[in-house]
Amino acid sequence: MRKMNIRDGYALQLAIQKGYRILIISGAVSTEVTQRLQGLGLTDIRMGIKNKAAELQEYCNSNQIQLSEVVCMGDDVPDIPMLQMAGVACCPSDAIPSIRFQAMYVSPQKGGEGCVRDVIEKVMKLRGDWSEDSEIVAR
Repeated sequence: MRKMNIRDGYALQLAIQKGYRILIISGAVSTEVTQRLQGLGLTDIRMGIKNKAAELQEYCNSNQIQLSEVVCMGDDVPDIPMLQMAGVACCPSDAIPSIRFQAMYVSPQKGGEGCVRDVIEKVMKLRGDWSEDSEIVAR
């Protein structure tokens, strides 16, 4: 069972509305998660992916994105190669120790408990794109 936080959803929607590209790569396959993400406006959702690093590389190549520009989050062994490729590697506080060791940023929040919001908010604030006055267009 996957857990999603409503605050993560707000941050994802705001980032998309501000023009950020968000790619979800998961080894799992979940119709419910896909529908929830699509409902938030995400279009780049890859489920059932065995080689996440290859998927990230292909996505970046086809969208003219430099890996150095990528902020990536992962929490377990299959995420390690992908995190090593990204410009900024992040993880939730409950990631396995080897992920936490290599991450440039470890969110104080656990997976499914606001870590996505934490990372998105920090990135957007650094770039001047986050505002407490931001309003999401209802989907």
